Amino acid sequence: MHVSLTLLRTACLAALVLLAVAIARPAVAAASTWIADNGNGTFTNPIFYDEFSDPDLIRVGDWFYMTGTTMHAVPGLPVLRSRDLVNWELVSYAMPAFPEGPEYRLEDGKDLYGQGIWAPCLRYHDGRFHIFANVNERGLQVFTATDPAGPWTHSRIDRNLHDLSVLFDDDGRVWAVYDYNEVKLVELKPDLSGVVEGSERTIIPAGNGMGEGHHFYKVDGRYYIISANYAPTGRMQAARAERLDGPWETVVISAGETFGTQRGWWEDAVGQRTPVPTGATRFSMHKPGANALGAVPLHQGGIVQAPDGQWWGFSMMDLKSIGRTTAISPLTWHDGWPYFGVPGNLGRSPRTWFKPVPGVDAAPRATWSRSDRFDGPSLSPVWQWNHQPVPGKWSLGERPGWLRLHAQPADGFLWARNTLTQRVVGPVSSAMVVLDADGLRAGDSAGLGILNMPAAWLGVVRDNDGARLRWYGQHGDRRVDVPLHSPRVHLRVEGDYDDDLARFSYSFDGRRFEQIGEPVRLPYQLKTFQGSRYALFAYGDGGGHADFDDFRVHEPLADRSGNIPHGRVVSLSNLGDGSIARVHPLGVLQPVAAGTGEAASSGARFRVHDRGRGRVALEAMDGSGFLTVVGAGLAADVRLLPESEDSLFLWQDMLRDRQFMLLSLRTGRYLGILPDSGEAYAANHAGARPDRRDGSVLVWSQDPAPAH
Repeated sequence: MHVSLTLLRTACLAALVLLAVAIARPAVAAASTWIADNGNGTFTNPIFYDEFSDPDLIRVGDWFYMTGTTMHAVPGLPVLRSRDLVNWELVSYAMPAFPEGPEYRLEDGKDLYGQGIWAPCLRYHDGRFHIFANVNERGLQVFTATDPAGPWTHSRIDRNLHDLSVLFDDDGRVWAVYDYNEVKLVELKPDLSGVVEGSERTIIPAGNGMGEGHHFYKVDGRYYIISANYAPTGRMQAARAERLDGPWETVVISAGETFGTQRGWWEDAVGQRTPVPTGATRFSMHKPGANALGAVPLHQGGIVQAPDGQWWGFSMMDLKSIGRTTAISPLTWHDGWPYFGVPGNLGRSPRTWFKPVPGVDAAPRATWSRSDRFDGPSLSPVWQWNHQPVPGKWSLGERPGWLRLHAQPADGFLWARNTLTQRVVGPVSSAMVVLDADGLRAGDSAGLGILNMPAAWLGVVRDNDGARLRWYGQHGDRRVDVPLHSPRVHLRVEGDYDDDLARFSYSFDGRRFEQIGEPVRLPYQLKTFQGSRYALFAYGDGGGHADFDDFRVHEPLADRSGNIPHGRVVSLSNLGDGSIARVHPLGVLQPVAAGTGEAASSGARFRVHDRGRGRVALEAMDGSGFLTVVGAGLAADVRLLPESEDSLFLWQDMLRDRQFMLLSLRTGRYLGILPDSGEAYAANHAGARPDRRDGSVLVWSQDPAPAH
């Protein structure tokens, strides 16, 4: 490595034992949309709380660049940039349109759902940016630009290289690794026009733990391949070798990190090869077990080195009906392997950690502006079309200040052309739009939908008997019609994406909303292979049009500025067994039953002191001291002592219901108990289980003054 492992470990440990100096700091500004930057020198995963799957990330000079999978949505292959790995901005889309073909345009009964462009590899070499990505049955696509803002040129290699990663080697040769289970190597021609015939070979045979979604690197003369594996659950594997032809060693570098997230509802009856379900199609959804991992844990990503020499990991995880999101992690080199996590807790990643690239003045910012009044010359870049749109059948200019969608014949919502979509955002959000349906003709439908399978929507339908408002749920082929009192109606969908559930409502004045239909279950499924999406649509045989205005997204949980109870006196209950944390007369922290005199004592109340950069110190109100970790943090190693650097914890915001974890900056592990054991608290927990009931997740509450 560029820095010895000893020095790297020393640097990481130094970051963990920052001095506890109480400095007055400005309050974190309230946010109206998800921003990973906490404004206090820390960030909280995920980096985006909407889908960004199959990320690939590089650094060029002082800038980081990232792209990801966009499947059947266009424009595709977003190119983002950042100075600090936390705050990202869009600079371009490398693929503004799909190639010709009916499957890209929902024509002739063909579709691209769950296909399209996926698993891109982003690289920079000799002054040029390159993105390599497969399009199903169309071979390997290569996009190239000297400026990441574009323009991007496009070429094609007539080979399907599954989940490839490319390495520009020191000797000028270009290599790609690809495939699942066994890892294959092939040489690309220097001009990237094709593969070198006869160069293909298997370098890691099947049965060595490797998966797919490879990321290929050379660090200090040694080759590394990082891949995702799903057998039997999601994790990250790494392979290394001194030479391309091996011998290769493999280890696991990240496993079990869900950030306390459960698997969401799953649709069993609709898969990649299933025809697009229409009408009364049978669906079969189930909720996996409380601690089933599946592909939730961090499982597909790679590594990148910051300008200060520190290394960081990036990976995606499955986040229920949101889809697949991206997280970053501190990286620890140990025995020559790049482990996600901090020393003392390798393979697990903090949900909240100190921001990368110290000294960079990057203000907290959101990547996307989600709301759109449609009063500009172009659509907001957060929008993507479902398949390739039909030119001339949508407009921002025919009625200035409105988006006009012309209805075209389609066999239902999922086949509607020129459907405009954007990713839902979590953990909770709503989308509202004004629809003027006066331009619809008999046979037309238009409205606001959730694009998923099963799908659901709320809109206006017109037939020979007139127009009416309709809610439609594809699961069960359910519908509810109500009279339409005005052609202008406000449509709203509210989603709790932690619960995989959405509800529709409508209003004729924009103030009083009426719910309509039933709650809509939002499972993840492999037909679209995407999370749920808000969608504006119009379709039908009437040849009319629909006008949309004032699309607004509201995120009620985006403001996390009050999630850490700085300066307050709180009690701490354990989500695992409901016990209350209380100071034991022996000077350790113990769990006691709720509702008892011990739980009501001053020894069960703690003042939360802000020590800056997300760090807190907890002072017991009985005067016994501060929670302080000693030794290895084993049970009864959480003592009540005078405040020191070992009294520092990094608050891990679990985002809802006042749930949090405390990461000890001495051990790199979490405060917790073995539920129902009665054992004293320890600071040696690796991280939360998906159900959060393993003893490491706490709930704070602020009650009346404690008894003495």
